[in-house]
Amino acid sequence: MTYSADISRANPSSFLFLIDQSGSMEDPFGSGDSNKRKKDGVADAINRLLQNLVIKCAKQEGVRDYYHIGVVGYGATMGPAFGGALSGKELVPISEVAVNPTRVEERTKNIDDGAGGLVDQQVKFPIWFEPVANGGTPMCQALTYAEKVMKGWIDSHPESFPPIIINITDGEATDGDASIPARQLSQLATTDGNVLLFNIHLSSRSGASVEYPATDVHLPDEFSKLLFNMSSVLPDHMQTIAQQEGFSVSPTSRGFVFNADMVSVIKFLDIGTRPSNLR
Repeated sequence: MTYSADISRANPSSFLFLIDQSGSMEDPFGSGDSNKRKKDGVADAINRLLQNLVIKCAKQEGVRDYYHIGVVGYGATMGPAFGGALSGKELVPISEVAVNPTRVEERTKNIDDGAGGLVDQQVKFPIWFEPVANGGTPMCQALTYAEKVMKGWIDSHPESFPPIIINITDGEATDGDASIPARQLSQLATTDGNVLLFNIHLSSRSGASVEYPATDVHLPDEFSKLLFNMSSVLPDHMQTIAQQEGFSVSPTSRGFVFNADMVSVIKFLDIGTRPSNLR
């Protein structure tokens, strides 16, 4: 299981993001961006990531379909969470994502003025995914849905770099033991390796994040240990990227962050979505 297949238009890979949209996502982060609501921070992070993936796949002749992308929300309802023209779609080629944001906002960004200071600059910020917070946390339902979607995709792309599923949540499942559907999802595989399931637990209290642990020894409770054991081991190239970003990782480190603030979320999404062999 090498996780080394080339990613190309003829043999694309896939990302599926499972986003907790329960009522508690209305709360602010417990540390770091204390005034930022979790639902808003996650929506910004996902939209920024989608924009970066579009840029990464953009070539002179247009956006190449190296990836198929899906976003699923789970809370009072569960299902595809793209808006606008992509509404209701499970997995979408990145070229289709590129031309179908729901809207484009004007945002202010601080940039280097070249003289040691910062200046404000207006930038375009495409929106594909809206912040929502309502209801419980049907994580089992979302993971079962992801298994169905990914099984169909793998049947059509059996030799691809394995799909990556990133689950972002701030609480325990309210519909059962999430480890059961997580295990079934992680057993799906292409010829290049098993599906990768990564988990980000959002901060609800002050305290340090636990990032890319190799064991559950230092995790504080049964819920954090459950998410750890649901998470896949980082493939070699992601271990290398994490080390380059200053994280201490080992060959058994997992794609899991507990008590993440917005900085942790953004770094995790970047590491978890960098390709190994894009061509």
